[in-house]
Amino acid sequence: MNIAARVLQDYFADPRHAATLKFGSGGLVFALLAGLGWVAWTQGGTRLDTPMGMALAGSGVAALATALGALPALFIHRISTRWEDIMLGFGAGVMAAAAAFSLILPGVEAGTDILGSKPAGAAIVAVGLVLGALFLLLADKAVPHEHPGAGRHGPGWVKLRRVWLMVFAIALHNFPEGMAIGVGFSGGDTAVGMPLAAAIAIQDIPEGLVVAVALRTIAYAPWQAVAIAALTGLAEPLGAIVGVALTSGFAPFYPAGLGFAAGAMIWVVSHEIIPETHRKGHEQAATLGIIGGFVVMMMLDTALG
Repeated sequence: MNIAARVLQDYFADPRHAATLKFGSGGLVFALLAGLGWVAWTQGGTRLDTPMGMALAGSGVAALATALGALPALFIHRISTRWEDIMLGFGAGVMAAAAAFSLILPGVEAGTDILGSKPAGAAIVAVGLVLGALFLLLADKAVPHEHPGAGRHGPGWVKLRRVWLMVFAIALHNFPEGMAIGVGFSGGDTAVGMPLAAAIAIQDIPEGLVVAVALRTIAYAPWQAVAIAALTGLAEPLGAIVGVALTSGFAPFYPAGLGFAAGAMIWVVSHEIIPETHRKGHEQAATLGIIGGFVVMMMLDTALG
């Protein structure tokens, strides 16, 4: 840690300066949301016939699916670890298939059309894929968060309440999913965006339930658990805005953006979800869930693509 970072850490560790940190953080979040809202508005976010409008609609449905999935936690205090691993595995299978069928393959095809050769098309997607994985790697190290099984990560986690560590963890999952939806619609092609949005919405339902039940197990009231789980879904529309904004202005950014979203999703599947589903001794059940999710996404991509 450099000297400037240590000085800032010591300054904000002082309770007298805690309000300054909270106020400043709140101001930054507000400015970020306002900026993203302005970008969405200027790029036709209120019209469903524009890439931004379609991306917001698709990511909004995915966010709503998270909230709907969380609703049973009003009545369910816990679920068995076996079923939890199956549901998480199903989501991992959907994400893996979405990365392959709805992001990488269309990205290579688009890159080939734009650059004039298949190797070049594959290369630009590969560059995006590596950058997407590196983005999640850096985010994993920089943002304090907690995985239900692997524990706490990132700087400053000791000072954060456990619930917000979990919220940050799920947001890290949901943001690249939203980016994938945004990039999928950024070219104005519903054949790419629709299967992605549908698949992510489907896998968000069990994810919302798992998150809400996990919050209930650490003594949060049912309505609080559902509300916080639903809140994590809002990372998807934000990711969608970023995805459209970054890839709609320059043609090669589109296949690179598809690769970026694929890399981020593959990172989440390999680094976060699969290790968690194998931690409690239900590897076979979780793997069956992964296969089931993969098959569902493959069929969705075929039917809607």
